[in-house]
Amino acid sequence: MSDFRVIIPARFASTRLPGKPLLDIGGKPMIQRVYEQACKSSARQVIIATDDARIEAVAREFGATVVMTAHTHESGTDRLQEVVSKLGLGDQDIVVNVQGDEPLIPPQVIDQVADNLARSVAGISTLSEIIEDPEWVFDPNIVKVVADAQGYALYFSRAPIPWCRATYQAGRGELPTIMPVQRHIGIYGYRVSLLHDFVKWGPCALEKTESLEQLRAMWHGVKIHVQPALETPPPGVDTAEDLERVRRILQLSGQA
Repeated sequence: MSDFRVIIPARFASTRLPGKPLLDIGGKPMIQRVYEQACKSSARQVIIATDDARIEAVAREFGATVVMTAHTHESGTDRLQEVVSKLGLGDQDIVVNVQGDEPLIPPQVIDQVADNLARSVAGISTLSEIIEDPEWVFDPNIVKVVADAQGYALYFSRAPIPWCRATYQAGRGELPTIMPVQRHIGIYGYRVSLLHDFVKWGPCALEKTESLEQLRAMWHGVKIHVQPALETPPPGVDTAEDLERVRRILQLSGQA
């Protein structure tokens, strides 16, 4: 089992769900649910990174380690880099970024991302799953990924990749069978050295075009390892409907 830490970036501001990390799910704030799931992984330490004193107070109340960060960060990756700098982590140390709005994330996939990175020559690791719904292939909100024979990403896109000419141009509404389309699952493992480089580079043209941060790393020649998820994480909480769905799931499972 690899040696790694989990960092959970948590912001209070949210366009659709203000104060999202502190919303109640079965008697606990959402950020506590995420934290508890992460603590079930093999991580040596789980850290909540926030720029908000309200989140800090609640997190410390349930016993979490909190690192306060600047409020000027444009992305969670920037926030991660500040945290690893404050902790003084070494260049080869591994951190896993778990989003603060995923209260049902399986601990198994956190371990998987960390282990995959430790075993590879990549700077970043992430996960994918086969798309079963043809509509997802053409949905720009569903990010697709293509990897090589060794599991290293060739490209990420909001467009349908790989483009199956025979199937799509025939308009049959079917999924390709030769090479199944893979949906990117947004959990990442990072080597600390990559995080330092990432913030120095700044956004690249490809990243801006697709609105996908991981393309910044690929633009600069960084390898990203992709593996099919051992367990598909349930969708995170972005809307009020998502919040109610998670509450129902926990009620039915007896966890709320």
